[in-house]
Amino acid sequence: MNILDRYHAMEYGPAPEARNEADAWLAARDFGRALFIGGDWKAASGGKTFETSEPSSGKLLANVSDANAVDIDAAVAAASKALPKWSAASGYQRAKVLYAIGRAMQRHQRLFAVLETIDNGKPIRESRDIDVPLAIRHFIHHAGWAQALDKDFPGHRGVGVVGQIIPWNFPLLMLAWKIAPALAAGCTVVLKPAEFTPLTSILFAEICERAGVPKGVVNIVQGGPEAGVAIVNHPGVQKIAFTGSSEVGKIIRKATAGSGKKLSLELGGKSAFIVFEDADLDSAVEGLVDGIWFNQGQVCCAGSRLLVQEGIADALIAKVKTRMSRLRVGSPLDKNTDIGPLVDLTQLDRVKGLVAEGARQGAVCWQPDAALPSSGYYHLPTLATGVSPANILAQEEVFGPVLATMTFRNTEEAIELANNTRYGLAASVWSENVNLALHVAPQLKAGVVWVNGTNMFDAACGFGGYRESGFGREGGREGMFEYLTAKLPLGPVIKPATTSAQPVEQADGSAIDRTAKLFIGGKQVRPDGNYSLAIATAKGKLAGEVGLGSRKDIRDAVSAARGAKAWPEATAYNRSQVLYYLAENLSGRAGEFAARLTELTGATPKAAREEVEQSLERLFLYAGLADKFEGRVHQPPARAVTLALHEPVGVVGIVAPDSSPLLGLISLVAPALAMGNTVVAVPSERYPLLATDLYQVIEYSDIPSGAINIVTGRSAELAGVLAKHDDVDGLWVFADAETCAKAEAESIGNLKRVWSGNGRSLDWASDEAAGDAFLRRAVEVKNVWVPYGD
Repeated sequence: MNILDRYHAMEYGPAPEARNEADAWLAARDFGRALFIGGDWKAASGGKTFETSEPSSGKLLANVSDANAVDIDAAVAAASKALPKWSAASGYQRAKVLYAIGRAMQRHQRLFAVLETIDNGKPIRESRDIDVPLAIRHFIHHAGWAQALDKDFPGHRGVGVVGQIIPWNFPLLMLAWKIAPALAAGCTVVLKPAEFTPLTSILFAEICERAGVPKGVVNIVQGGPEAGVAIVNHPGVQKIAFTGSSEVGKIIRKATAGSGKKLSLELGGKSAFIVFEDADLDSAVEGLVDGIWFNQGQVCCAGSRLLVQEGIADALIAKVKTRMSRLRVGSPLDKNTDIGPLVDLTQLDRVKGLVAEGARQGAVCWQPDAALPSSGYYHLPTLATGVSPANILAQEEVFGPVLATMTFRNTEEAIELANNTRYGLAASVWSENVNLALHVAPQLKAGVVWVNGTNMFDAACGFGGYRESGFGREGGREGMFEYLTAKLPLGPVIKPATTSAQPVEQADGSAIDRTAKLFIGGKQVRPDGNYSLAIATAKGKLAGEVGLGSRKDIRDAVSAARGAKAWPEATAYNRSQVLYYLAENLSGRAGEFAARLTELTGATPKAAREEVEQSLERLFLYAGLADKFEGRVHQPPARAVTLALHEPVGVVGIVAPDSSPLLGLISLVAPALAMGNTVVAVPSERYPLLATDLYQVIEYSDIPSGAINIVTGRSAELAGVLAKHDDVDGLWVFADAETCAKAEAESIGNLKRVWSGNGRSLDWASDEAAGDAFLRRAVEVKNVWVPYGD
């Protein structure tokens, strides 16, 4: 046999990773005392444990303490006790602790990698080369943020005690994503890992002991749903950070409604992997391997929907099948393995069920001819072709090694198919034409877009989604804001509106009767129900009547806002000019608006004039910032730049307060408009005539039809309609506490971003009630990764 024959005959031999150190660690550990609370190891107060097993064999690894509500109380108490000293520590002191954690993890990174693979089932190459190094990177990166906090985030402080709940697909990496920014911000932590994968979090707690983390700053509690519920509902927790399914995310959003807790959710996804006809197909195939078969497809941002241009579809599918046939399925501790087992039998059964249902709905499911190991929870890589956009494999997150394929004819159809999902976490765009790629990326409803790459992550770059993929960002500057708070200037407690009970003295009939309509789609229209609401002056006389808006009117307004493409597509400079012009036209009627304020609110003429002047100043502020509140360029340690683009949230519903009725309305509407959002505003229920007087000003200020819509009526009722409307992307509510809580609870249909005053108004005249704090709520941050070099 010559050398060439030997080359062709070569086969992969076994290349097992040694697990003796991990087994010794498992044997030496008392997992019955696995709760790390206040710097001590404790058993669960109820004495319960749960099993964690090895996915590759099903064999039992350990019986681990199962925390209950009593244990969560103890953990929150420990975190609360440690909070004052930790938050008061200097940035340098916190940076030293974060750096020490990272360095200690480096010294034990092989043990972390092997434990992660044993417990989760992911191939050792992934845990060794991706998960553990990235986790270490997060702690060392955030050591820098700890020291730069005062300079880069002036006026901000840590939010307090943070409850964190992480999933089983990236146990150590998700822990690092959560804990590192929290500690950098001066927060203390109560973290609950997933029941399937507790081991590396226990090792991490041991690292915290060695690295000198003060007692109570990091508390790690193992447990199931009872522990998770206790964390979410605990009154001593000021923020919840959750990564997991969209279904559980909605439950948490509803549970925290009205509590005032800060909330970030990183949820499911159904990411599009778009291949244009000019793409390098071989590179795209390798990207696809990383996109959908990385970690067995158990990745929230997995590129599980392949969208390929028709002209190259056959060629690409043939290459994909060839590559799939060479993927090695086997022991995750073998360094030659590409695909390991799924995490648990329940996950395996779920994936099988979804594949079967997809086939029943018309998909053709292909798998390579390969044998599976005799034990463990393995599933062959699967390619589904002939998939319709409504097929379950195109719509539901499978969370397994299953790729659904569809074709498109042109760029517009590719974008439409990519956005045909309730999720919005990530996407990949493959093209040799960077102009095409950067044309498509901003049009994709996804928080992260990779150009000619996939599954690229770094601590310097934000990660997070749109729509039902959640809200908030993890990593980078954007991620730090999730653990910080800036005190807004609180105003009075808002009482429930009582306009229906107010006696109104009728007018003397000397003036021509005028009933203000609604303002929808650039026109003044009658309310659908043809009811009106009497508005009284400060002296109890009839000032006028306004339309009583209803559910149908809100639907019409949202439809008009969604159709107003000219405003979000306008340049920031153009929006700036329009807002300046709006201020100019309002200035010409300043006396009229001041008189109306005095008539309705009883304010002195001087105070009324000041409110009008402050409203003009606020408009000028946001007109000036429209083209200045910009994104950033991140530089991860890779041959790529990450463009953190500021994009409008979309359609934003605004429920304005009675206090400072003109200034409050403009302070909310102006930043939303400045960032390119379209608005459906519900003005002050008690003083809506100030908003209806704006109609004419808006009409001759060059604001495109539908960019701003105003529906007068009952604030509580209309806030509820906006909250439930799935075509509203964001909702800002300044109303009584019950209305705010209901708006948050009822927003779960599409997990829209809700900002509420929790029953308090703001001091709208203060400088703090304007600027970046408002603009951040008016944008989504999209991170677009652009590689460079050969």
